[in-house]
Amino acid sequence: MAFCNSCGATLAPGTQFCNKCGAAIAGGVPTATPTPAAPPATGGSGALKVVLIVIAVIVGIGVLGVATVGIVGYHFMKSSHVKQEGDHVKVETPFGNVESNANPEQAAKDVGIETYPGAEMQKNGTASASFGPMHTASAAFTTSDSVDKVCGFYKSKLTNPTVTSSDNNRCTYISNDKDKKSMITVNVDSSGDTTRIQITNVSKVEK
Repeated sequence: MAFCNSCGATLAPGTQFCNKCGAAIAGGVPTATPTPAAPPATGGSGALKVVLIVIAVIVGIGVLGVATVGIVGYHFMKSSHVKQEGDHVKVETPFGNVESNANPEQAAKDVGIETYPGAEMQKNGTASASFGPMHTASAAFTTSDSVDKVCGFYKSKLTNPTVTSSDNNRCTYISNDKDKKSMITVNVDSSGDTTRIQITNVSKVEK
């Protein structure tokens, strides 16, 4: 049994303060204070929100990009015109024109060099395109003559040709005419009993 040193009141074991006078009791055992529960972790949910926001932004940018491409494509198609007269097809776009031509004389004129005598023009590989000041023309031909003979012909027709490759089965010549601001490339190769000729002319058109 414990008593208060100040007033003598009877105290219950472990009392820290007298219930009667309020004096502190020496040797009293403090009662345990409950530890507050830790707040629930929120890091996982915060990271999930960030991931969802990033995904939403990426999806939004993708949708915006698709919509932009669709709008540009629609206006491009709307402002483009296709004209066809027989084998001659011309596509007019806001960026320039693209033409295909089955006329050997016109093809030879476009590439800026004489066609090999007796050669047959191929529709696939014969076309011309103009984009801004640049004009590109390409023509394809075939002949039964040998590769050596065809290579010799074009070597004599080109201005200061540069040989990039030459053997029994093929040759490539490049002629750069600074005065005409054009570059002509002639590729000749063998395909079975046929010799193929591909001529490309890239030039700058003065306006």
